[in-house]
Amino acid sequence: MTDPPWWREYSGGALPVDGGIRARSTRGAIGRSWWSGRFIAVLESLGVGGRLGRGRAYARAGQVVSMEVDVGSVKAQVQGSRPQPYRVRLGIRTYGKSEWALIEQAMADDAWYAAKLLAGEMPEDIEEQVFGPVGLGLFPTSRSDLSMDCTCPDGEVPCKHLAAVCYLLAESFDDDPFGILALRGRDRETLLANVRARRATGPPGGGTAPSEASADGPESIDPPARLDHTAPLAECLDRYWSAPGPLPGSPAPETPVDAVLDELPPAGLAVGGRTLTELLRPTYRALADPE
Repeated sequence: MTDPPWWREYSGGALPVDGGIRARSTRGAIGRSWWSGRFIAVLESLGVGGRLGRGRAYARAGQVVSMEVDVGSVKAQVQGSRPQPYRVRLGIRTYGKSEWALIEQAMADDAWYAAKLLAGEMPEDIEEQVFGPVGLGLFPTSRSDLSMDCTCPDGEVPCKHLAAVCYLLAESFDDDPFGILALRGRDRETLLANVRARRATGPPGGGTAPSEASADGPESIDPPARLDHTAPLAECLDRYWSAPGPLPGSPAPETPVDAVLDELPPAGLAVGGRTLTELLRPTYRALADPE
């Protein structure tokens, strides 16, 4: 069987895929969170004609056969009209250990950012407040920040196959915003461990500096032993307003045994000039103290 001519690929004759990766979004924009929207905005700023629209259609139709995300790169296979799926690769620059040391210290220096990250949230101004001051970026800002390659015959970049993969990648960020940071070279566990360690040791010059990552890749920093048993705020937000244990009891006020008589309404009865309450009071006291 011979491959169809190259021009057929642009006529919408893509072969259907059984079990392909399909976007959750069926219409409108792809991506629910601000960070996935930010990534898509970069993609769309680089877009060429109607290829982005066809890329969204491919993502929603499940034409992406496989997608593998690793540090600094995404590899995928996308089914077109030819029997053999096209091989797609998306690359993004990763940061080295010295650059990540600056980023992690900036995160640790701000208690609010540290708490948000440790709680699994991505602060909306993290680009401006954390990455910007150290001269780095979280998201790519131009075509030079991304390397894109596809084995299809389309000479334009991004082609619809690359676009389909980028849309699915952005949608995956809705589930895990730390995927963006992982692309830049820091997985979630390593990043949070390093931020905790820097928070525990204090700012540079105020304590022992955390060790750098090894030459083989990012390395987690073990936080030093705490002098107390308190946990970071982000780890106890769900129980912050709960009492750590039963509240200490206070001694109940001593109530006179005949106090109930003071609550009785006037009976209108009297014996020898004494009211019913006055007559009963000695009896109540005697019952409470039989001795």
